[in-house]
Amino acid sequence: MTRVKRGNVARKRRKKILKLAKGFRGSHSKLFRTANQQVMKALRNAYRDRRKKKRDFRRLWITRINAAARVHGISYSQLINKLDKANISLNRKILAQLAIQDAEAFQKVVELAVNA
Repeated sequence: MTRVKRGNVARKRRKKILKLAKGFRGSHSKLFRTANQQVMKALRNAYRDRRKKKRDFRRLWITRINAAARVHGISYSQLINKLDKANISLNRKILAQLAIQDAEAFQKVVELAVNA
């Protein structure tokens, strides 16, 4: 069987992993084997948490809308139901921003929904 010279393939692979592990603590950024494990774990967590971030922000917006709606004497679920019936299509992110940054505009939205 002929001899296979790997050239710089293995070194390039290891350097790529160690570059991704930059900033990890201790041997997690220095030794290839532990760095490889930590990089795989970090990538797995990043993939999962990109999806989790969407859920977390939606929960935050709903909490903010609920708090602002209760100031105006209506619960979150009732507000969303009335907005739907009034054909007002504002998403939760925008409603939450209105509730925090422009209380008057949020109050008008609530009034429109309740009166419709």
